Amino acid sequence: MSQWNQVQQLEIKFLEQVDQFYDDNFPMEIRHLLAQWIENQDWEAASNNETMATILLQNLLIQLDEQLGRVSKEKNLLLIHNLKRIRKVLQGKFHGNPMHVAVVISNCLREERRILAAANMPVQGPLEKSLQSSSVSERQRNVEHKVAAIKNSVQVSNSKSDLFTFADQSDKNSAMVNQEVLTLQEMLNSLDFKRKEALSKMTQIIHETDLLMNTMLIEELQDWKRRQQIACIGGPLHNGLDQLQNCFTLLAESLFQLRRQLEKLEEQSTKMTYEGDPIPMQRTHMLERVTFLIYNLFKNSFVVERQPCMPTHPQRPLVLKTLIQFTVKLRLLIKLPELNYQVKVKASIDNNRRFVLCGTNVKAMSIEESSNGSLSVEFRHLQPKEMKSSAGGKGNEGCHMVTEELHSITFETQICLYGLTIDLETSSLPVVMISNVSQLPNAWASIIWYNVSTNDSQNLVFFNNPPPATLSQLLEVMSWQFSSYVGRGLNSDQLHMLAEKLTVQSSYSDGHLTWAKFCKEHLPGKSFTFWTWLEAILDLIKKHILPLWIDGYVMGFVSKEKERLLLKDKMPGTFLLRFSESHLGGITFTWVDHSESGEVRFHSVEPYNKGRLSALPFADILRDYKVIMAENIPENPLKYLYPDIPKDKAFGKHYSSQPCEVSRPTERGDKGYVPSVFIPISTIRSDSTEPHSPSDLLPMSPSVYAVLRENLSPTTIETAMKSPYSAE
Repeated sequence: MSQWNQVQQLEIKFLEQVDQFYDDNFPMEIRHLLAQWIENQDWEAASNNETMATILLQNLLIQLDEQLGRVSKEKNLLLIHNLKRIRKVLQGKFHGNPMHVAVVISNCLREERRILAAANMPVQGPLEKSLQSSSVSERQRNVEHKVAAIKNSVQVSNSKSDLFTFADQSDKNSAMVNQEVLTLQEMLNSLDFKRKEALSKMTQIIHETDLLMNTMLIEELQDWKRRQQIACIGGPLHNGLDQLQNCFTLLAESLFQLRRQLEKLEEQSTKMTYEGDPIPMQRTHMLERVTFLIYNLFKNSFVVERQPCMPTHPQRPLVLKTLIQFTVKLRLLIKLPELNYQVKVKASIDNNRRFVLCGTNVKAMSIEESSNGSLSVEFRHLQPKEMKSSAGGKGNEGCHMVTEELHSITFETQICLYGLTIDLETSSLPVVMISNVSQLPNAWASIIWYNVSTNDSQNLVFFNNPPPATLSQLLEVMSWQFSSYVGRGLNSDQLHMLAEKLTVQSSYSDGHLTWAKFCKEHLPGKSFTFWTWLEAILDLIKKHILPLWIDGYVMGFVSKEKERLLLKDKMPGTFLLRFSESHLGGITFTWVDHSESGEVRFHSVEPYNKGRLSALPFADILRDYKVIMAENIPENPLKYLYPDIPKDKAFGKHYSSQPCEVSRPTERGDKGYVPSVFIPISTIRSDSTEPHSPSDLLPMSPSVYAVLRENLSPTTIETAMKSPYSAE
């Protein structure tokens, strides 16, 4: 079943998440119509290769043209119109930057996999539960309701503003005036009452607006920022910014309308005043409060919508490499037409003068910049550069940077609107600078730890004394790394094994774990840290066994003890796949068989690492793997993937070639050569009562093996297979 078909079968709450990331950059209509073709392309590789991206963009447009031809025959007018519009938008938007479309589509496919993984995972950790609290959605509905009520109150107040004056009676004769004194006095009393009533109502609106802003609305904004933090480290997609924009905009419109009403009151008071007139006594203070609320609303409305991220590493935001471009997007949550193209944003980095930003660092916000019509600006061509030292020599460029040193990207702008000048400033979440890609894993560990441990968006000295994290939170984030990076999260058994690895005990409680234990101290008896070990596994999955992992056929995280418990009662030839605990980025398989006496035996091959998997796909290794038994007859011992899935049923669709058979030297291939293939072979000693874990040899061609078997004794072959060159 295609990935898109799986997506369409999700529950509504997950479909709503999918809906969040499809827009004019990559319309869902295209995803639906070209589902299989899109999934068959390597968009991630194209996002780092301009030539490949250009070809894929051209092919995408060709595919669209073919769809247009098909629907034209069906005379589907609406679909024809939409496809023509989409084609025009895509060609115009990405013609000069084809790599960007590859990044967009790659991100969408990855988010789909993450959501599918989340939907299939029964484990929900404390962080995700806190983000999905029913009280949060209830508060959001209350905010929207109260904002609408305030807007309505301001409208009602404005409609009554014409009742604040009455006609000038000075042109009437004295007799008439004398006759109407009592009537005029009643009108004056009525005017005084209406002015006091209106001012009281406006005071109440100002008070309610102040209360709403500084409690519920700001709290809602802080929750959104926390959700953004969690999303940056692989957590659930964050949304709700459009709802916040609606609230901020309505409040801004209401406050500006109140301000205009207060200015109109001054005009009316000038035309008609009297002793005890409440307008001169209250208007100035009320105007100051409204102006303060406008300033405060604008200052909170300036947010980083999408945190700094290198397009080359979309799953590792907030890690920036010197002299490599990154993107970042800002939004003003107050959307007023008067501000379109009038708000210019300047980007800078820190204040310590160690780094500068190269590229276009000043851009104007525009409504057209965003597909949803928000007032935003995206910087796409910024790159950090390390300054030279003050002594005149070279700086630290190219040297090993401290991956626990935090920096922030700062954005400044000034708004001039309706006679007010407002200076705004916001900052990104802390970023880590690296000078070499080899520093990326440790830098990412710093980003994870920071965003798990604190809600503070600007604690740049955090790692001077990093606080511990709870084990349950950390395990949840570890699962997110797998769901976001390689499309499938971890189940409770896998998480339990990781917990044992971190705490070095078979049972654990939800205690706290230190930063040093996670990323600084070596695992017991090993030369690497827990995070280095885990990151190497992520890299192995991503580059070499991704389809097998997504299908759920790699148990991966299981101890040797648990492995034997699982296999001991299974049919001979049952095997499972697990990650090596002693080799970085290694994967091995273990199978069970029985001796002639009925004794249960377990066999594990030496782990395969990325070097060897680059030469031979892992699925083909599982299919073609042979062991030489006592009779010197090679056979494949792998029959059933745990618990009882026939091997070919599990891995058949991932085989890249026909099964490899041993060729005799007399068989002729093309151009007179004997056909050769790689076959992974191991030997099992039969002269020992102890079960052995064979070491997997480097591959040899079938013809060479056939010659060896004809001309050498079994003892000689076995001695050769123990060669040190077979070890990794």
